[in-house]
Amino acid sequence: MDDTTNQTPGLYGDPKPWDASTSYNITSPNSTFVFESPISPLMDKIMNIFIVIILFFSMISLGCTMEIPKIRAHFLRPKGVAIAVVAQYGFMPLSAFLLGKAFRLSPMEALTVLICGCCPGGSVSNFFALAVQGDMNLSIVMTTCSILLALGMMPLLLYLYSQGIPNIERMVPYTGIILSLLMTLVPCAIGIAINHRAPRYSPIIIKAGMGVLLVSGVAFSIMVGVTIGDTLLRILSPRLLVTASLMPLSGFLFGYLLSSIFRLKGKCRRTVGVETGCQNAQICFTVLKVAFPLEVIGPLFLFPFVFIIFQTTEALAFAVVFRCYTRFKAPAKDKDVYQTVDLKAEGEGSEAVAIETSQ
Repeated sequence: MDDTTNQTPGLYGDPKPWDASTSYNITSPNSTFVFESPISPLMDKIMNIFIVIILFFSMISLGCTMEIPKIRAHFLRPKGVAIAVVAQYGFMPLSAFLLGKAFRLSPMEALTVLICGCCPGGSVSNFFALAVQGDMNLSIVMTTCSILLALGMMPLLLYLYSQGIPNIERMVPYTGIILSLLMTLVPCAIGIAINHRAPRYSPIIIKAGMGVLLVSGVAFSIMVGVTIGDTLLRILSPRLLVTASLMPLSGFLFGYLLSSIFRLKGKCRRTVGVETGCQNAQICFTVLKVAFPLEVIGPLFLFPFVFIIFQTTEALAFAVVFRCYTRFKAPAKDKDVYQTVDLKAEGEGSEAVAIETSQ
């Protein structure tokens, strides 16, 4: 079959998308090669339910770290939010596009990476923001704005960057994006209400939520490793693995650098960095499943899992380095204590009042 059918340049994948030596038309697959998903429908459903339940309770605990006045302040002065949005929807899609060009990925691989780069931020960034002692109020506000903007920005970016692929922008899972938004807002609102009405329970809920998240995270990692770990290593190209590792790393660094240029506070810089590098891989997974049949996308529909692995590993590494730095850095200078005397009080026999000030 001629490689230029249907006048859709740039649409050609191949029977084995990780091998660019042969190709076929995505819109009309001409190969008998069929990739079978290592994840059964039952396992997929179990994992989705597991993630939703754990995420809901964990987001409640994050909501307990938030305060209404501080949330309002970020909306009234949205400098940090604006910087994060520019980094999220300006840098991440561009980096995905350039990495695909730099590593000469096959068309199907490059498209998969691009879809991931055009996704909004995910709730996982909120947990990493907490790990690096970021501004949790800013983190939740940024995630909310990112998901809201995805309703318009994601189809626009896919249209601009994937010229020649008809109707790809129509594959955006609007229902999934709205559900992601609800999964952020509803539990966080519950946590905020608890922190406002009964703040004495907030520390307990935060510790419980983080404990559940840690245990479930380990369990989920083991589940994914057992289910698809061997498949990922066997079928995904080294170039694609390197791309998956560089995407979140470049996002973390660019977000931090951009916020430093605009002189945000340290905790806000860390928050913007984390928010930029963390993508909503679940939305990417949904787009890949909706847009392409399994015999076309092949093992590349597992790319979001690879991205999550590198994203989590790198974010945890940054969190550990930051925690070690804050723990072992040189102690701050001792505060100077000045003694001032209230002459009137002294005349009445009162003691001097000590006022502590810091330089």
